[in-house]
Amino acid sequence: MISGTVPPHAELETALAEFKETEAALTFGSGYLANIGLIPALAHPGDVILADRLCHASLIDGCRLSGAEFRVFRHNDMGQLQRLLSKRSARTRTLIVTEGIFSMDGDAASLPELATLSDRYEAALLVDDAHGTGVMGRHGRGTLEHFDVGSRIPFHMGTLGKAFGCSGAYVVGSADFIEYLVNVARSFIYSTAPPAATAAAARAAIAVARSEPERLVRLWRNRSYFVEGLARLGYRISASVSPIIPIQIGDARTALALSARLFDLGVFAPAIRPPTVPKHTSRLRTTVTSEHTTEHLDTALAAFATAGRQVGLLA
Repeated sequence: MISGTVPPHAELETALAEFKETEAALTFGSGYLANIGLIPALAHPGDVILADRLCHASLIDGCRLSGAEFRVFRHNDMGQLQRLLSKRSARTRTLIVTEGIFSMDGDAASLPELATLSDRYEAALLVDDAHGTGVMGRHGRGTLEHFDVGSRIPFHMGTLGKAFGCSGAYVVGSADFIEYLVNVARSFIYSTAPPAATAAAARAAIAVARSEPERLVRLWRNRSYFVEGLARLGYRISASVSPIIPIQIGDARTALALSARLFDLGVFAPAIRPPTVPKHTSRLRTTVTSEHTTEHLDTALAAFATAGRQVGLLA
């Protein structure tokens, strides 16, 4: 805050605000830093935070650091969330926390319902759109655009290390809200600024996303092709609505064995296992990009066929 901000940071923040169609933006060194600074700025001791059970660890840590009463609701269970909201005192300041696209399952939060509940019960709503930004919505603006709820959710955060291929994170919202964060978000005030070169690279990535919409078309075409290919092989895919495509395995050892065999065949598909995900839900977490060719995807599918037979998952 004293001397770390240089022109590339300000230029990136302007580009983010324009891309997200908000008044202002603030950048952080990482998504973790953004969440542990943002949430304690929004909720304090005596307040209540209600978070989706599958929220990222950075969100959970931010909730705990705030000192507010912290409770979780079952994943995307709007009925339970409404019951928790209705039980608290109407005078209690409340924050609802969710991801836009959930990182381990690839499914989406019920943002229209969440926005309705936050309005009805006068609660603030924080959306972490790390995995939606750049891929969801007609213009890639994210999960809020996908559900057309941008005007109902006044601020949200996201990262630059996913679709934009850089590092760092951002919060977008009103100019007054961003000015408030500049003065109270401890992880912004007391941490080193991201390198100017990284900020410049992220700004360039946003320009590419805005000027080359055909990348988004290729991304979704590739996603459909890969998901259909995995299904034909006999793999069980989670209820993903994004380019995150988790392949459900169940047993952690089998997931590790499949991942290792795929790596030997030239395919990087990390095994995700407890404690990152619940017991008996180990999976391979795959992601396609706009830059994969059909030949790339066919090579990957052939490797999945071979490796699946070798570890006993496929006949």
